[in-house]
Amino acid sequence: MNRDGAGQKLYIGGEWVEPGGGHYEVVNPADESVVGLAPEASRAQVEEAARAAAKAFGPWSRTAPEERAAILDRAADVIQREFEPWAELARAETGAPTGIARGMQVGVGVARFRRYAKGALEPVERGLPPQVTEAGPMGRASVLGALEVRQPVGVVTCITSYNNPWANPAGKVAPALAMGNTVVVKPAPQDPLSVFRMAEALAEAGLPPGVVNVVSGQSVEVGEAAVDSPYVDMVSFTGSTGVGQRIAEVCGRSMKRQLMELGGKGAAVVFEDADLDAAVSGIGTTFSFYSGQICTAPTRVIVHRSVYGALVEKLTGYLAFMKVGDPAEKGTVVGPVISAAHRDRVESYVELGRKEGARIAYGGERPVVGEGAGRGKGFYVAPTLLVDCTNDMRVVREEIFGPVVVVVPFDGGEDEAVALANDSDYGLISYVWSGDAARAFRVARRLRSGGVGVNTTGRNMEAPFGGFKRSGVGRDVGSYALHAYSEVQSVVWTT
Repeated sequence: MNRDGAGQKLYIGGEWVEPGGGHYEVVNPADESVVGLAPEASRAQVEEAARAAAKAFGPWSRTAPEERAAILDRAADVIQREFEPWAELARAETGAPTGIARGMQVGVGVARFRRYAKGALEPVERGLPPQVTEAGPMGRASVLGALEVRQPVGVVTCITSYNNPWANPAGKVAPALAMGNTVVVKPAPQDPLSVFRMAEALAEAGLPPGVVNVVSGQSVEVGEAAVDSPYVDMVSFTGSTGVGQRIAEVCGRSMKRQLMELGGKGAAVVFEDADLDAAVSGIGTTFSFYSGQICTAPTRVIVHRSVYGALVEKLTGYLAFMKVGDPAEKGTVVGPVISAAHRDRVESYVELGRKEGARIAYGGERPVVGEGAGRGKGFYVAPTLLVDCTNDMRVVREEIFGPVVVVVPFDGGEDEAVALANDSDYGLISYVWSGDAARAFRVARRLRSGGVGVNTTGRNMEAPFGGFKRSGVGRDVGSYALHAYSEVQSVVWTT
């Protein structure tokens, strides 16, 4: 563990281990200060972590569900006890405003451990109707019973995203453990320290050695080793589509199971009879949640021409009241993005949009935040609204992953709106706003997205989550996550 300024250690086989590759600095995106020193694992240490998980799998998979549930509940208790300092760490690592760090990061982490403590107790067996077989070449007449049994997959590598170092890892680790799997966690290199706090909570809760292992590093080799290890049976990844495709290629060589939550370019279809204030509030979450660094954001607005001007005006007015600033300050809505490199990438897309013919209705300039010596530090991007866009523009087609919304008008009816929305490589979550509930649901069914919000950007946390097309493979959340981290076995007998 890192205490008193010492570098963070790796967590392998129930022990805190000095990293083979030394340490690197974790930088606060808000002011560019050093939050702490993260460990750089060697390939050999990642292999050791996978080996420890494989060794622990047999005993853990046979542990009573009640015991697994109790450990997950106790871990939630520890996280709740340490809520304040761990929320401060999450805010410092990610640049998320205080409310997001507390409620959407650590708070959701607690909730997910609680949910899968209950999930460990969900039935894993289901009886199937018996089948009567006539006598024949294969034997005498009989009645065959059958049982569907969910079994743990084995060792799961969880590669987590930088935008939420609590909710995302907890959403992988907790259901994987509940099902009886063991885990190797490879957190995002930008903000791994929170994930080590999660490991502390599990260790204190009594998790046996090797059941969870955490290895981090900036080197690509660390992630590669966590994927291609022969001890790993499944990879659960959240991140970009490009990286997901490379992971899938490696998994395919040895038929490792996969759960992939990849990129998104959520379409928000706004019809002429929509409640525009509600639509603006929903679309505005792109700017306010994680500074647009969220794959579920409604970043691509497809609006009927008759209300196009009114929607753009309302969105512009909405943005004018969004405070960009230090995440620790009261009233801040939009904090920084994760790094200088990502800030530059987002800004390059805004400039690209201008060159492609889009008009910048709001934003487009780098905000200057801070006072005194700290003025101008941090990786801030102005919330930006690009209008007069067309579907062939790169800013409309590619995931920007920042506080940027593009607006595309349409003139026709449902068919045109659906065609524009579906004309995308992505299909994670889309949205429909209409005063006609029947039409909204009709359009929702036609959208090629894993999820659709009808007049809301809210999420039902028991509903399946995952993408169509290049947005991912598989489904999780609720009981679907338990299914994702299991294999289905058939047991058949004769009577």
